[in-house]
Amino acid sequence: MKLLIIKIETSHEIEDALSVYSQDVLHCLGTETRKRSDFEHAGWENDSTIVNLEEINDLPQDLEFYAYFREDSDRDKLLADFRQKLQELKGYGLDIGQAKISASYIEDKDWNTVWQKFYHVINFSRHLAIVPEWENYQPQFSDQKLINLDPGLAFGTGGHKTTQLAMMGLERTLTAPKSVIDVGTGSGILAIAASLLGANEVIGTDVSDEAVTAAQENVALNHLDNIQIKKANLLENIDGKFDIIVANILAEILLDLIPQLNDHLQKGGKVIFSGIDYLQLTKVEKALDNYDFKVELTMKQDRWVSLVIARKEQ
Repeated sequence: MKLLIIKIETSHEIEDALSVYSQDVLHCLGTETRKRSDFEHAGWENDSTIVNLEEINDLPQDLEFYAYFREDSDRDKLLADFRQKLQELKGYGLDIGQAKISASYIEDKDWNTVWQKFYHVINFSRHLAIVPEWENYQPQFSDQKLINLDPGLAFGTGGHKTTQLAMMGLERTLTAPKSVIDVGTGSGILAIAASLLGANEVIGTDVSDEAVTAAQENVALNHLDNIQIKKANLLENIDGKFDIIVANILAEILLDLIPQLNDHLQKGGKVIFSGIDYLQLTKVEKALDNYDFKVELTMKQDRWVSLVIARKEQ
C-alpha cells in the first residue's frame, strides 16, 4: 500500500490553520512540518552548537507542510481544496509564502509505528494527562485521570492548541455529573475527557466513518461505558438536550452549528467552542448574538480562540 503526500511550501504563519483543516475537514491520516526556524535553532537549548545551514539539503525557505492521505484519495480534488484554502487564508491577511503545492506517493511501511516517535505524554493539568497507548506513565497527581489514545488513528491527539483550549473549557464547566455531546469528535479525545471529568452521559458525533471508528476504538482503549459514538452531521438527527455542547472544529463549520444549539441545550447549559482563528472571532460572536447566545469566557492561545457560551437569559 502507498500513501499520497500533499506537500505545501508556505509560511509558518498558517501552520496551525493547515493542520486543523487537513485533519478536521479533509480527514488526512496525519501531518508533518519542516520549518527553517527548527534548523536555525537546533542545539541552542542544550549546547552551543549552531547548525551550518549551508550543509543542509533542501532547506525550507520558511515552512514545508505535509499532509498524508490514503493512496486511493482523489489527488486532484485535494490539490484544488488546498489551493482554495490558501487563497482563503490569504484573504484573511495571512502570509501564505510561496504557496507551492505538489503531490507524490510513498510506500506505507509500518506507518503506525513510525508515528510513535512523534507522540509522547502530554501532562495537560492536575486533572488530565494524554497518554499514547505504548507509553508507561504514572499520574503526577492523586486525582489525575489518564486519556489513553492511539495516535496512529489520527483525527486529534491532544497536542493541538485548539484541543487543549476545549479541554480547559470542559474543566471549567464540568463541575458536577452532567450530559455532554462532543460535536465533531474526531479521535474522541474530548468525549473521553468529559467522561473522566465526571460526565454521566457522553455522546460523540462525527460525519466521517473513519473518525467514528477511531473514536470507538479509543473509547474502548479507556474502558469507558458511558460514551456513545454516532455518525452525524453536527447535531442533525440527534435527539435530546445536553448540559454541555462542545465543538472543536473550524469557524466556518461552527457557524453552521450555531442555529442547532438552542434545540439541543438544556436550561442553564453551556456551549464550548474551539478551533476559532482570531480573525474570524467577530463573525462567530455576531452569529451567536443573532441566535440569543452570549460569550461568558474567552480563552486564547497564539492565534486560536475558545469560547464558553450561554443563553442570554441565563
